[in-house]
Amino acid sequence: MSDKTDYDEQFEAEIADYLYRHSDFFTRHPELLQTLRIPHSAGQGTISLVERQTQMLRDKANEYRKQLEHLIAVARENDDLNRRLHELTLTLIETDDLDRLMDVLLDDLREQFHADAVELKLFSTENLEQAVNERQAVPLMFDDFMKQGKPKCGALKKDQLQYLFGSMAAETGSVALIPLTHNGVEGVLAIGSHDPQRFHPGKDTEFLQRLGDLVSHALGRIRPLEQE
Repeated sequence: MSDKTDYDEQFEAEIADYLYRHSDFFTRHPELLQTLRIPHSAGQGTISLVERQTQMLRDKANEYRKQLEHLIAVARENDDLNRRLHELTLTLIETDDLDRLMDVLLDDLREQFHADAVELKLFSTENLEQAVNERQAVPLMFDDFMKQGKPKCGALKKDQLQYLFGSMAAETGSVALIPLTHNGVEGVLAIGSHDPQRFHPGKDTEFLQRLGDLVSHALGRIRPLEQE
């Protein structure tokens, strides 16, 4: 039985190889296209080879259509994000007060980006390098993140969520975390969502990087004025 199975498999491989090397076989024998029958994918009888090829082409066309629709949706989303970022840039340019800037920034991100929670935490470089008491130890929770200097998406540790979102920590399923570093500014911008998949680890962070650069420069422009 095993020998017969091996023989059948070898014979089928030879047939497949022959057809692959002689792609014009059915052109020279068109009558076979209508006589060959193969099982229907849905288990309902059989269909001809031509019908099967038509079905495969139709399935492939549907697959390409879905891919195109996805690319169009992504392009529209990117256009929308760029428009929002442009509007936010204009708003921040007109703001020269730290408290006003933070209020505008947080409110704008909640409204325009449909976020469930937005928090901005600033801390000094000294707090990252040396933890001598509980207050200074808080930023150390983000020490590795700040050293990497890149936005990240996904779930956070409980103590990080508590520090960022307080009473809303338990309701936050996913977070976009953005480092802020420019002209003496050290901190994080956190955008939270109740949806665990809203900011999943595989999400593109290029836009978040641009947002972080914008906020960092806006804060860096204002903080020296506050210290004068």
